[in-house]
Amino acid sequence: MSETNSRPAPGALAGMRVLELAQIMAGPTCGMMLADLGADVVKIEKVDGGDDARGYRDPQINGVSAPFLMLNRNKRAIALDLKKPEGREVFLRMIREADVVIENFRKGTLEKLGLGYDVLSAINPGLVYCAISGYGRSGPAADKGGFDLIAQGFTGLMSITGEEGGPPLRTGNSIADINAGILAAFGILAACQHKQRTGRGQIVETSLIEAGLQQLYWHAAIHFATGASPGPSGSAHVLIAPYQAFPTQDGHIIIGGANEKNWERIAQVLGRPEWLEDPRYRLNSDRMGNRDTLLPAIAGILKTQSSAHWLAAFDKAGVPAGPVHSVGEALSHPQTLARGMVVEQQHPEAGPIKTIGLPVKLSETPAQYLRPSPRLGEDTRALLAECGYGEREIAAMLAQGIVKEPAVA
Repeated sequence: MSETNSRPAPGALAGMRVLELAQIMAGPTCGMMLADLGADVVKIEKVDGGDDARGYRDPQINGVSAPFLMLNRNKRAIALDLKKPEGREVFLRMIREADVVIENFRKGTLEKLGLGYDVLSAINPGLVYCAISGYGRSGPAADKGGFDLIAQGFTGLMSITGEEGGPPLRTGNSIADINAGILAAFGILAACQHKQRTGRGQIVETSLIEAGLQQLYWHAAIHFATGASPGPSGSAHVLIAPYQAFPTQDGHIIIGGANEKNWERIAQVLGRPEWLEDPRYRLNSDRMGNRDTLLPAIAGILKTQSSAHWLAAFDKAGVPAGPVHSVGEALSHPQTLARGMVVEQQHPEAGPIKTIGLPVKLSETPAQYLRPSPRLGEDTRALLAECGYGEREIAAMLAQGIVKEPAVA
């Protein structure tokens, strides 16, 4: 069900040290993707509770937050109080050996602690500093905080989600958060390539609104070309017909008539070859203009047979079509499992857990899933020792609450 954990080959990013000062979703998504590919990602958390996702009480697995488990595998963890001078000194020592820092604080937060890019880059000129924020570090809204839901509203995503005539809706997933994490990883790798050539680091930044705006490619094309703002269209595509979910006798299926050849096959499977010569439906532009008659006609035919019947018929004809799965059905499908998209691990507190695998496959340096999400401060002692602190110094910092480690069971 998961990619093997015993591959001897190092990951593609082996040797990269990443300090993750991020929580909840966007930053941890970025950090986990880098960690899956071999980077040594050190999650730096506040001593009081750590990443806020640790506090999500529902759902839990044996008392451990399932959302936290999902986004923090393959990372080491230290709990560190950056508000104390001694804690900041620990962080600055870690910076000397770091390649990347990821943070998702509101603009100016680290600067107020004396840990802004100017300070960190003076210590380590090759540092790649990645900042993920709600609105970006420039512009009139730069100082505002932001969340995924706010970004979905700001960027127009909610205005195009749902059924025609309905209220604005959030997408079912945290699309701005997740995409911001992916974009951050993309930017970090580009900056590391530049560093490899020049030895110089730089600031990499993205935001939830930019991650949301990027999702508007087709809708923005319509707006820039026509001046109109597309509204919601349910499961339908804004440029192609038929390309949406349709009801069947026992559920729903999706039909993808993405080009004229597919449309010809769809008409044949539905037993309506005459549609191919009907001026209302001959070209995609015709079909888009006559969806009010075409779509009900297709739905009426599909309702006469089961989803399985139609999917088999469309598959045989070479028409892209598929089921509308529940989350559970999608995660247990043989194709999902064959692609290594469900990872099984053993957590010391939660026990057996499952997470979603890396959606990028590398033939020579595939993802490896070597560690489950860490307990708060799980690697505090080891990381302090790597920074040159002795046992007495570590014990003193633990006693003073500068750092924290898990309680002994």
